[in-house]
Amino acid sequence: MTPLLEGLRVVEVSAFVAAPIGGMTLAQLGAEVIRIDPLGGNIDIGRWPLAPSGTSLYWTALNKGKRSVSLALNTPEGQEIAAALIAEAGILITNLPAEKGWMSYAELSKRRPDLIMLRVTGTHDGANAIDYTVNAAVGFPIATGEDERPVNHVMPGWDVAAGLYLATGLIAAERRRARTGAGGEITLALSDVAYATVANLGYVADVQLNGHVRPPLGNAIYGAFGRDFQTSDGRRVMVAAISNRQWRAIGKATGLTERLALIGQVMDVDMEDEGGRYTARDAICAVLAPWFAARTLAEVRKAFEGSGVLWGAYQDFGQMVREDPRCSTANPLFHEIEQPGVGRVLAASAPLQPALPPRPASPLGADTDAVLAERLSMPAERIAALREAGILPRSAA
Repeated sequence: MTPLLEGLRVVEVSAFVAAPIGGMTLAQLGAEVIRIDPLGGNIDIGRWPLAPSGTSLYWTALNKGKRSVSLALNTPEGQEIAAALIAEAGILITNLPAEKGWMSYAELSKRRPDLIMLRVTGTHDGANAIDYTVNAAVGFPIATGEDERPVNHVMPGWDVAAGLYLATGLIAAERRRARTGAGGEITLALSDVAYATVANLGYVADVQLNGHVRPPLGNAIYGAFGRDFQTSDGRRVMVAAISNRQWRAIGKATGLTERLALIGQVMDVDMEDEGGRYTARDAICAVLAPWFAARTLAEVRKAFEGSGVLWGAYQDFGQMVREDPRCSTANPLFHEIEQPGVGRVLAASAPLQPALPPRPASPLGADTDAVLAERLSMPAERIAALREAGILPRSAA
């Protein structure tokens, strides 16, 4: 297939999650993404989890398909080379402080007036923030769990969403430049990603109009029927019904249609309505829980197969990798790759299908010489001199 973003070149100067996910998304769609790091790597170079070799599985996974350049970014010479690479590409994404200095839009656009720069900040006013501090402020940890003690999720969801916003914003800005010739700086505050999402889901208006604050509900689904149940072999499953068809399927598959219908009569709620089922959730669970407790996960799976019931088994990471065919090469999403410094691992391509196969992450600085020669037409003797001066990695890749 012809890569969707073939011919697009992007420079990424980043660390941790948001910008690396944005760059990886673009690389997986066929863009040439050049990640520039300081000599020795940025602060995320050794982040857990690690391979037995000590190589960061986190870093290699988030930098799949990118070219890696390493420069002494604390020197004028290193900054000059990085700025030249950014100007040549015409697009920069970063989540590092870049509102002033050599990497600011004001300075870089002097070299490339139509430069597109996408910059992630912590908050709209420039204050520092990370996913976990942002998440603490937007209500979800308070609404998670079963009491007033906040419960953090372990997935950096706002970072992930910010990375995808970056990719979307870049494509939109590049399209505008293609039409008008204009570049520009686009900023994205991590906290704004979270606050916008809360508003987009209706929770802000719910407080304003109804004075309602969503309470912690454990694993129940707010406003509809859904909850987890334990099986006889100690596994747990999530069951949900967000449509009448799915609700009826639960009754039919479990043989409990009549008993579930009685709940509506006793409680005077409409069981054909999402709100009615939410109101009656505790009574519904009291009827369903013994059915699950009397069956193994395999028996539940057999009963629900082809039934139309909306359900899924809870899995830890190990169960997902070892037992779930969706996390294997049986799924076109996954391929096995040979990752330098790590070994042979299962890697994901872009979820948009059909997709390019995933490509390994380049070791830190491995593409420095090639990128400088190709993109800046830098002669070998100049590259050698820069290496000798400590501006480039000590050894050629």
